[in-house]
Amino acid sequence: MADLRLPGTLTPLFPGLSRRVEVEAANVLGAIDELEQRWPGLRDRLVAEGPALRSHIHVYVDGERAALDTPVAERSRLDVIAAISGG
Repeated sequence: MADLRLPGTLTPLFPGLSRRVEVEAANVLGAIDELEQRWPGLRDRLVAEGPALRSHIHVYVDGERAALDTPVAERSRLDVIAAISGG
C-alpha cells in the first residue's frame, strides 16, 4: 500500500479523513479515485475537468513532482500539497 499524505485543510471537510491514508493504486488518479470512493466529493477538491490536477494542487510521488498518470508503487509516498496565497 502507498502512503498518501493530504493537506490539513481537507480533513475538516470530510468526516473520518485523516492526513495520512493508505491507498492501493496504479497511478495518482487511481489513488485519488480510491479516496473518492471512501469520501465522496474529495476528488472534486483535487481534480478539474479533463481530468487534470487543479491549478492550486501539487502532487509528489517519492519526492518528484507528479501528474495524474504518474505511476505509484506499492511502497510509494504521495504528498498532496495545496498552494496557499494571501496578503
